[in-house]
Amino acid sequence: MVDRLLYSRIASDAPIDACEHRAALAAILDAQPRTPDAVLIVPPDITRASAGAGPLTRAAVALLHERNPRCRIVILPALGTHAPMTPRERETLFGDLPAELFAVHNWRTDLTHLGDVPASFIHEVSQGQLEYPIKVEINAQLTHGNFDLILSIGQVVPHEVAGMANGSKNILVGVGGQDTINKTHFLGAVCNMERIMGRAQNPVRSVFDYAAAHFFGALPLAYVQTVMAVDAAGAVQMRGLFAGVGAAPFRAAAALSQSLNITTLDTPLRKVLVHLHPHEFKSTWLGNKAIYRTRMAMADDGELIILAPGIETFGEDREIDRLIRRYGYRGTPATLDAVRAQAELRQNLSAAAHLIHGSSEGRFRITYAPGALSRQEIESVGFAFGDLAALERTYQPATLRDGPNVVNGDEFFYISNPALGLWARRSQFA
Repeated sequence: MVDRLLYSRIASDAPIDACEHRAALAAILDAQPRTPDAVLIVPPDITRASAGAGPLTRAAVALLHERNPRCRIVILPALGTHAPMTPRERETLFGDLPAELFAVHNWRTDLTHLGDVPASFIHEVSQGQLEYPIKVEINAQLTHGNFDLILSIGQVVPHEVAGMANGSKNILVGVGGQDTINKTHFLGAVCNMERIMGRAQNPVRSVFDYAAAHFFGALPLAYVQTVMAVDAAGAVQMRGLFAGVGAAPFRAAAALSQSLNITTLDTPLRKVLVHLHPHEFKSTWLGNKAIYRTRMAMADDGELIILAPGIETFGEDREIDRLIRRYGYRGTPATLDAVRAQAELRQNLSAAAHLIHGSSEGRFRITYAPGALSRQEIESVGFAFGDLAALERTYQPATLRDGPNVVNGDEFFYISNPALGLWARRSQFA
């Protein structure tokens, strides 16, 4: 696959607007051998509400119909392991696009097998820590849907599994199958999340690159990659937009995201307060971004308080929810022991990886204040329970600013949306 950047825009002042959305999409369509008759769009789901993908998807549908009124369009949100969107969530993210345009990805079914990443390659990139083949499966619509163009839309931002989200990850995980998702997640956890976060090249990305190089050749794939950042007033703005084929759009977006979305600190943080927006975070599977994205900045014996009004379950998937409840967030040694001893965890390695990612490894205290989980449920998985109403009265998150705050003499660092960045000690990126 040829790497080619067809459109590149970095906004240093005003955010990127709808005209530029159209320009990026037009650059991709202009590069096609002919006007597409059938297009598959793969945007993120509601759990990536800040990605800027809703307006881009709407713009893509409009532009495609302008150029070919009879163009067949299917929108397949990159759910990965997440629960399907409700009609309200779909409307929140994609506006008035007709419901009949949307299809639902199931990571356990409806898959096609492209090939395998060999065990020897996993042994090499993991430096001998793991040795298993990875079956590369993706949603069958990509290979059997007779599409002239597959348009992958997504945000590049620091990520706990892939180092930097998006690029080929949107296909291999977003509309991928069990083996790919389970084993790449576990690879990232075993290779140490803190050595991967915020880095564009790492063992997991090497697996994605291998799969793309060996198995994507026949797919008519093009990428639109966004980079989002919070402005001085706290509003989320699009600061980068890159479109093209192959890895070039991802690499360009990753470089910008690393400069905008990673906050480095000279000293570790002793107390951090994170707010999880209820429309975006309904499970600890998603809400633990509050842990993933701050763990590198936390001081030993510090406290992380998570205000989570929308949290009502642990896993997005019923089986993973059961596994989280059974094994809890106990840290790497306990989780790896459980993987060795329990077949059900070996068959769900993404769940095991999540249990590692969601632990403080005993370094700092995690207080979870959920909207709809009981004290018993929260404490049973290894977190301390926080009273949401009481904490909201004390801290009044609507009045806080991102960064250092003081309330009644209590000093803490506030993060209004952990999905938009990574917080780490400067020495970790020296």
